[in-house]
Amino acid sequence: MIEARSLCKRFHDKKRGEIRAVDNVSFRCEPGKIYGLLGANGAGKTTTLRMLATILEPSDGTALVCGYDVVEQPEKVRASVGFLSTATALYPRLTAQEMVEYFGRLNGIDEATLKKRVHDIFARLDMNEFRDRRCDKLSTGMKQKTSIARTLVHDPPVMIFDEPTTGLDVMTARTIISFISDCRSQGKTVIFSTHIMSEVERLCDNIGIIHDGKLLAEGTLAQLRDKYAEHNLEEIIVKVAGPRFANSEA
Repeated sequence: MIEARSLCKRFHDKKRGEIRAVDNVSFRCEPGKIYGLLGANGAGKTTTLRMLATILEPSDGTALVCGYDVVEQPEKVRASVGFLSTATALYPRLTAQEMVEYFGRLNGIDEATLKKRVHDIFARLDMNEFRDRRCDKLSTGMKQKTSIARTLVHDPPVMIFDEPTTGLDVMTARTIISFISDCRSQGKTVIFSTHIMSEVERLCDNIGIIHDGKLLAEGTLAQLRDKYAEHNLEEIIVKVAGPRFANSEA
């Protein structure tokens, strides 16, 4: 389970002064559910996800991940979370298999369990053909699959995906979307951020729309469509964010 409690993150800019990247954001995501966090670039999505994964420390507020406080128990949170973003890096001189095994050992997995998990994950993500290829020789899709595999190898109960299909070909994206759906079936708690609305419609049980660091709307897709009298999810986001966002997109 994930519960964000009045999360805030402030940065200081020499020209603009204090910037509230995330401003009093609260929401919940239960096991076996996928929560879609949506918004334009710069809305505060990635900052929120990084605080949940303990990559950033909140300026105010906190969050509970599997019952652990992200501020007071960050090491427990990290052991419970798999975090994947477009900024996830791979060690170029390691092979795909070595990369995944390395992260498994970092998480204290015994060798017998690690061997089985690597075998299962590589088969599930169709990675066996490049398991012995160095990461700097992999295609974009192969790198993303390797990133997912190293994120999943310690079998975390919470998965956080920040635009996981960006820049991928159709077949690789379909594999990853299917994998995210499987995470829900396995009872994992999943937070998912994307700009691809068809992925949201297919995957998300609940949706939160964030703009200027504030969570402005929340509900199921059906609830949001009914409330804003719009079927198209992109139009709902524009309505929620208000005229300033609409004008900036024009």
